[in-house]
Amino acid sequence: MEENVSNDPVVAIVGVTGAVGAEFIATMDKRGFRVGKLKALASARSAGKTVSFRGQNVVIEELTERAFEGVDIALFSAGGSISKKYAPLAVKAGAVVVDNSSAFRMDPNVPLVIPEINANRIRDHKGIIANPNCAAITALVPLWPIHQKNRIKRVIISTYQAASGAGAAAMEELVESTRANLNGQVYTPRVMPHPYAFNLFNHNTAVDPETGYNDEETKVIKETRKIFEDETIAVGVTCVRVPVLRAHCEAITFECEKPISEDQVRAIMAQAPGVKIVDDRVKNHFPMPIDASGQDDVLVGRIRKDLSDPTGHSISMFVAADQLLKGAALNAVQIAELLPQRVMA
Repeated sequence: MEENVSNDPVVAIVGVTGAVGAEFIATMDKRGFRVGKLKALASARSAGKTVSFRGQNVVIEELTERAFEGVDIALFSAGGSISKKYAPLAVKAGAVVVDNSSAFRMDPNVPLVIPEINANRIRDHKGIIANPNCAAITALVPLWPIHQKNRIKRVIISTYQAASGAGAAAMEELVESTRANLNGQVYTPRVMPHPYAFNLFNHNTAVDPETGYNDEETKVIKETRKIFEDETIAVGVTCVRVPVLRAHCEAITFECEKPISEDQVRAIMAQAPGVKIVDDRVKNHFPMPIDASGQDDVLVGRIRKDLSDPTGHSISMFVAADQLLKGAALNAVQIAELLPQRVMA
């Protein structure tokens, strides 16, 4: 792309060749996000290749310590170790970083932002803003408006997480292993710890031998408390990887301080930003990955009383959201849209 001659921000994408990197580009384009110049950054092996952005071929540059000169906004999605090394360098060069990794999420000096919930925290940034975990975003977008009306004391979440959360290579492995399985061929997993086709397994993050919780579950617990600014909320979560390409689903049961009805929840969801109700009992049509894929909203359905709680304080529901969009790229671009203009007219 030509040198920036406009007053629009220079935007760098770190990890541009990954699944989320591609969605950063598509999402900025779809939302009309103003970009004076795009810097596409990736590893040395991708340098010299091109990505398409608004009708132009942008040459991919190698990510180096000098790559952020003149950059106003840097969108990171290249893993925690890359973010830890390069995000501070981007800030030092004058950029605001929106980071999609877990590197800074629990840093008390870094805002952890879902715009529908705590956009006001963006102003507290000291150069870095963290994008939350995708499973946390999927649950919290619909839970927050309920929490505002009737405080949620306890939430139990079971996730059905898509391959995209583990990156483009995991998505490819799901497709390849499924094809091999259907052809009666043996497929040896390269990315996932277990066979992926027609299978599901504990989320592929490390399991704490003391607690039995995997890293993904711990992230959801800690990030919920930080985003809700409520350290007392009780969170139980089981995270599972399922053979779906790009949309996460979650079964959620929550307990409120005061009694709450199905109709109250539906009324709240009908007004909630970033939420779409899909709750047709007659047709047995509820949130599904196939419907959530490519959608910006979190789909919410199966809204019903939790029959295990006779006090009437608890509701169960089922949600689905595109992991690459609201779970990652869309949330980050929404944050970037709310940043004050770095380059003034």
